[in-house]
Amino acid sequence: MSTMTAPAVPTATDVRAAAERIAPHARHTPVMRTELDGRPLTLKLEHLQRTGAFKLRGALNALMGGEPTDRVITASGGNHGLGVATAASILGVRATVYVPETVPEAKAAPLEATGAEIVRVGEHYAVAAEAAREQADSEGVRYLHAFDDALVVAGQGTVGLEVATDVPDCDSIVVAVGGGGLAAGVRLGAGDRRVVGVEPQGCQSMHAALAAGEPVSTPVESVASSALGASTLGRVPFEVLRANPITPVLVSDAEIISAQTRLWQEFRIATEPAAAVPFAAWLAGRIPGENPCLVVCGANADWRLND
Repeated sequence: MSTMTAPAVPTATDVRAAAERIAPHARHTPVMRTELDGRPLTLKLEHLQRTGAFKLRGALNALMGGEPTDRVITASGGNHGLGVATAASILGVRATVYVPETVPEAKAAPLEATGAEIVRVGEHYAVAAEAAREQADSEGVRYLHAFDDALVVAGQGTVGLEVATDVPDCDSIVVAVGGGGLAAGVRLGAGDRRVVGVEPQGCQSMHAALAAGEPVSTPVESVASSALGASTLGRVPFEVLRANPITPVLVSDAEIISAQTRLWQEFRIATEPAAAVPFAAWLAGRIPGENPCLVVCGANADWRLND
């Protein structure tokens, strides 16, 4: 196992180590091969992961692969907090999760059910994150970042490793991009396959970082912003993607909502908007490759079919 201290950048070896480490606790989620509109399509059903999202993988790897600890503090608008709280519960670690006061009950209730301590601060994620970091520093407790952490990125990369193993003929893996943890991890786990990173037009942290040559702050305004609303790409994901480029693609909010509806109509898959982002790009014909695999990354939302 490689030692990872910030600003360490994870490698494909770290992703393989993460897969072995988290295997007893995380689900190896299924893939579904199908055909739609006359084109072959594979879906990686990661919304069937424990907690309903991929974030559990990175949280488990960070807690199991880092310095041993009996306490962790994090901040989250939803999925990451649930991943950390669940991983902590599995491993016997005490977790404190800072959330905005505006956190929906649909996300707060499952969090509280893990036994984690929930602290509500501020109107926005950024305020909660700052408070969490200050608390962690003052107590000397580990702060676990949602995506700017080498162990977290390596854990998310196990999604790509599973796709490479289960769908050997897949020529491109398509993921939604927020802070970049999943995209960077999948790039490392995907072998020689092309990886496509899709962002909403209103949340372009990766596009902005690649254009500027470094992570820069960007506006956040999209139907998918509750999950993909990182205003700045993580430094660790940026370093991975700079050394191992992926194909960037954009989709509109209208395309995302339409894709969400179609996922339900065709497959009875009820996702949060963020998880429909790769499918939106595929429907729009923006995904290269003859046999792509789209990662359906999460399903934690008050869901109803858009009329």
